[in-house]
Order: sequence, then structure tokens, then C-alpha cells
Amino acid sequence: MYNQLTPEIIDQIKAVSDHVTIGADINEDYAKDEMPIYGTHMPDLAVTPRSTQEVADVVKICYDNNIPVTPRGAGTGLAGGCVPLCGGVLIDLSRMNKILSYDLENFVVNIEAGVLLNDLAEDCLTRGMMYPPDPGEKFACVGGNVATNAGGMRAVKYGATRDYVRAMTVVLPTGEITHLGATVTKTSSGYSLLNLMIGSEGTLGIITELTLKIIPAPGFAASLIIPFEDLKTALSTVPKLKMAHFDPQAIEFMEREIVLVSERYVGKSVFPQELEGQEIGAYLLVTLDGKDEDEVYTLIEQAAELVLEAGAMDVLVADTPDKMKDAWAARSSFLEAIMEETKLLDECDVVVPVNKIADYLEFVNKVGKECELEIKSFGHAGDGNLHIYQCSNTLEEDVFKDRVDKFFDIIYKEATDIGGLVSGEHGIGSGKIKYLVESVGDTNMAIMEGIKRVFDPKMILNPGKVCYRL
Repeated sequence: MYNQLTPEIIDQIKAVSDHVTIGADINEDYAKDEMPIYGTHMPDLAVTPRSTQEVADVVKICYDNNIPVTPRGAGTGLAGGCVPLCGGVLIDLSRMNKILSYDLENFVVNIEAGVLLNDLAEDCLTRGMMYPPDPGEKFACVGGNVATNAGGMRAVKYGATRDYVRAMTVVLPTGEITHLGATVTKTSSGYSLLNLMIGSEGTLGIITELTLKIIPAPGFAASLIIPFEDLKTALSTVPKLKMAHFDPQAIEFMEREIVLVSERYVGKSVFPQELEGQEIGAYLLVTLDGKDEDEVYTLIEQAAELVLEAGAMDVLVADTPDKMKDAWAARSSFLEAIMEETKLLDECDVVVPVNKIADYLEFVNKVGKECELEIKSFGHAGDGNLHIYQCSNTLEEDVFKDRVDKFFDIIYKEATDIGGLVSGEHGIGSGKIKYLVESVGDTNMAIMEGIKRVFDPKMILNPGKVCYRL
């Protein structure tokens, strides 16, 4: 279907880019993302461009010669989205990492797509501003966050990445450069090509620059570690917190076992394991913010009263930067901690209605036992986005994959049946296409593939992902 790179095509690419590697010089990390269970495939050539025009020139050559192109950021994805399944050319945007300008009168920042989330967040704070999206992997590229519409911990109050993208520069699969969106807040100007590009996982175009909405940073924030005897009681408290007008910045849930794994990894114990001789089974980690300390402490007192009445065993307050950092260190390290102790790993980030979380997780744990898999779960209690990991240190890989397939078949169907979706923030990549088909149906998949063909007539851009099955 695709052509092979020839010496002549390689010379053409080298003529427009000084940042080319081929053969044994290519970084081995380019063969995979953070979830290598979905396969490893090396590109034939890699480019680390420094400008939109350089990206466009390389893509135009690939389009003219029918060479597959895979865009990549920091490679922190979890669904195989940046794996070059068909070889060809990989374009690594991580060196396009400049914060270009701020327009504080219009509350936007303009960046290149390779800027790291952590760098953007910290730079905004130096100006008294906040970029609210807060995915767990702080060293992902913001362009990758946009490509998957990443959500993160603060989505319950501030929304997902999509809500902060005002405009972007995109290189289309033909090599054309286009600009989508504008600095303005409102638009009713034709189809929203901007929103179509957000979450498209590099299958419709390569995002090279972004204009992002930012907001004034809250004056004060504090986190609450709230232990419960069991997960069901913890999760039943979440709607009460949301209905009480506390407007929490984040509401995360975690079971005891995942906390123990993570605290072993970070080497510090912050979450209590028992209270008055009673073992703790689950936790909520809640962050409240406001204009000043007095406002936030009033919220803390009211929230503490509410959760204790709802069955919480205690409320621990982290109200200094160091205490908050420690409280969130375990939560932010969950994936790395699991990987450290696990030989074989797969995951899903299914999203379900908030009032169905507890029952759904009970169902998931039951199916996990039936499939003889070790299951570790945590996630965003405020918006129903669950991170469910399947782990094994004893199974052979083929046996593990077979069991995980069976597990996914059952739990994704249940999620769809109760009004959920396949992914809340990690995306479909190559690893979840089968389950997307089963969830949305053939008609919707055909519409998505039709859109893909309009943008990418030769189907060269990130083939084998989202809706285009190889």
C-alpha cells in the first residue's frame, strides 16, 4: 500500500531538513510509547524539526511519494498512538518547544506544540496565571495533550484540554499549512475544524503551534486526604461534595493497594493505613481553591463536616506547598509505580456516569477475578474517568493478552451499556480500535473514516490509528 523510502527520497528530505536520522542512528524509543504491549515498530527515518515550514516540507515529500508519516511528541501515550506501525517517516515535535508569547489582555498564550505541560504550567504561574488542564504526566508535550484531548485531575472544575484551545497551526497530510480557530472566545463560523482536530491523535494533521486560553491563578489552594473504610462509601460521597457548591478543583479516588504500591515507589508514606485499629480501604484526594486562605479554609471546614457525616474516617489537610506536593506525589506516580513492580501491563481509561462508578468498579473487579488477572484501579471520581490496570508477573505474554482481550470485551460492553465511552483522555491509538467499533458502531466508524479521507486522501498520516484499520 505504501512505498518504501529510497535513497532519492531520503536525499529530498535531507535537502529540506538538517535534523534527519536513519537506520541504526534512530532513537530506539521511537518504536513505542509508554504502553509497549501494543507493539514496537521502528521508523525508517526520523526528523526532529524546528519549524512549521520544516514539518510541511517533509510531509509534502512524503505525500508526493506515498510514504507513511507518524507524528510524535514526548511519547508518553498509553494506546500506541505514536507507534509507526508502517515504518516510514517519524516526525518528533519535541524540539519545537518554545513559549512564543503571552496576550494577557485576551488571556491567551501562544506556544509551539512540543512545549512540555510542566514548563507551560510553571511559566504561567510566574505571570500570576494558570493553564488549568492537569493530566497526570507532567512531562508530556502540550501538542500531544491536544491531540488526545487529555483531561487530568482538574477537569472536574475547569474542563479538559479542548476547553482551552483557541487556535492552532496545522500541517495537513498534503504538506499544506493551515490555521484553525482564533483568539476570540465565541464562534459560529462554519464547521468547527478546530474541534475536529482536537482529539484526532495525529490522524488528520500535525499540530505545530497552539493558542491556549489561560486564567488568573487562584489565590490559595489546599488538598484534603479523606480515608474511608471501603471504596463504595468513598465514591458515594462524591455527588454530595459536588452538590454542596464547594466547586472542588480535583476529586480523585484510589484504593488502598494502589496507594501502597505508589508510596513504596516514592519512598514516603503520606496516606494513613489505619485509624484506631481499623484498616482503611480507600481514599478521596480533594483539592479546593479560592481567592484567599479565608475562603478556602471556610470551604475546608464545611467539606470536612460533610464527608465525616457521609462516612469518612478522618480528614487530613495539606495546606502548604510541601504538604500538597507530598499528598499528590503518590497520586502522580501511580503509573510509574505499577510499571516498576509489573512485568506485563495493560490499561484502559474508560469513562462512565459519575453515579455508576462504584457499581462499575465492583463489576470490573469481579470480571478481573474471573479472567484471573490482577486489577489495580484509580481515577477521577469527579468526572467518571477510571484508570483500570491489568497486571501480571507470572503469565506468558500471549496468555496475558488473551485474558486481557476477554476482560476488555466484557468491561467495555458494560461501560457502553451504562452510558459510558471507551476513553476519557488517553485516546484510541491502535490498541483500542476494536472496542471503539463495538462501542460506537459501524455507521459512526464509517463517518470518522470518511472524515479521515477528506483530510488525508492517501491515508499516509498515522495509519492504523483511531478509525483507520490496516
